[in-house]
Amino acid sequence: MSFETWLAYLAAYTILSLIPGPSVLMVIGQSLSKGLGTAFYCIFGDLLGGIVMMTFAYVGLGTVLATSSEIFHIIKWAGVAYMAYLGLMQILAARRMVESDLISANPFVARSDSLRAGFLTGVLNPKAILFYVAFLAQFMNPAHPMMPQFLLLMATSTMIVLFVLGGYALLAAQARKAFQSLRARKRMGYTGGSFLLGGSALLATN
Repeated sequence: MSFETWLAYLAAYTILSLIPGPSVLMVIGQSLSKGLGTAFYCIFGDLLGGIVMMTFAYVGLGTVLATSSEIFHIIKWAGVAYMAYLGLMQILAARRMVESDLISANPFVARSDSLRAGFLTGVLNPKAILFYVAFLAQFMNPAHPMMPQFLLLMATSTMIVLFVLGGYALLAAQARKAFQSLRARKRMGYTGGSFLLGGSALLATN
């Protein structure tokens, strides 16, 4: 892979990553409702999910999904249901929130939940495998060893997603800081849950 090819991949993947999708909506929802620190656990989970999906694409599981509509739709609707469940639970939690919840939340539980949510959001999107199968092939030179090229592209993608999702999380966290009252936190919870429901709808309609 030439340096020019890598730069083309860097530019193309950055542009694609900036377009809001399920992962972006998930991170924004987590940042609004639970704070920046917890949102970054969600981002790390999503990055792990992305690495798993790229690896699956590399070893050929994308071909299986492309030829089996049943498997594709099972994974797709599992992702839709999971994001909808998270959104509804977040809205219900905001509705039940009281003053003591603002200071008594267990950060370890919140972070582990967000890490799991980010990971499952990443792996329960079958379109990601198909995307990587088609997209990575455009930048890999079959005349050279494939594994080093794949590892370079995977590392590049991971760093791009980290910065893009981190940027979205920071913006959402700034909005959260401006609203510290119980009433405002409830609204943040409702908004965050709505973003998750929006991500679920996006998965369902694509």
